[in-house]
Amino acid sequence: MAITAEVVKKLRDITGAGMMDCKKALTQADGDFAAAEKILKEMGLAAVAKRQDRATDNGRVFVKIAKDKAVMVELSCETDFVSSNDQFAELGENICTVALEKGYTEVNDELEGMVKDLITIIKENMALKQLHVYNIGENEFASSYIHGNGALAVLVQFKSDNAKIFESAEVQEFANDCALHVAAFTPTYLNTAAVDESYIKEQTEIFTVQAQNLGKPAKVVEGIVKGKLNKHLSEICFLQQPFVKDDSMSVEKKAKEIGKAAGGSLEIINYAFLRAGAAGCSV
Repeated sequence: MAITAEVVKKLRDITGAGMMDCKKALTQADGDFAAAEKILKEMGLAAVAKRQDRATDNGRVFVKIAKDKAVMVELSCETDFVSSNDQFAELGENICTVALEKGYTEVNDELEGMVKDLITIIKENMALKQLHVYNIGENEFASSYIHGNGALAVLVQFKSDNAKIFESAEVQEFANDCALHVAAFTPTYLNTAAVDESYIKEQTEIFTVQAQNLGKPAKVVEGIVKGKLNKHLSEICFLQQPFVKDDSMSVEKKAKEIGKAAGGSLEIINYAFLRAGAAGCSV
């Protein structure tokens, strides 16, 4: 009996065993599907399905940058012991590599199959929870940072009118520092223009009531509200936040300063961060 890829996949879907193990079992059973399933059970490789309902509250995140793309991945597992396992870390890196090389933009059967293959070895439930891909265009550059043992991954994208400045040690250092900045402050928005109008309206109303309670004249109240709103936006917007390595100026102003010194414009156009075991932020 011919052992087709479809038959191997069907056996894998039913048993949860790895693709190669399914193929070996089918070969050993001379193509008999039921016999192959029994062989896998006897080998202890068909227990993945029983683990699928176990909570995967631990894990780690990964980020990898290629020439024209970057990918961020969240891989979850049951215990922190496994999240620190070298094989688990290697799996995350391999998923990033495969996604970049094959142009995957979402989780698919191949990537999930890679996860199931490791489940059969480690005997613990795992899941590929998130995969995000970012395009890096011409005259653009990306920096990344992984905090701790994969607890938080950060990606920051830059653009310039002179791509040569990205070869500058000063620009590269600033790019790395920006990734560190995001890890430290996890901003909610890229800049004030990205803030929802409804949110600004709500905050304005709150600050107005607070200022009116001070019993000040209308013009004074207006000034207080404007000051409070600007301060609040500088706390939640990446480009308006005081730069982590020089709080005398905002991230945006520091970028302009670094770019000018390097011989070109320097603009931060996007950022993202991803936490293990929690919803990340992707802007």
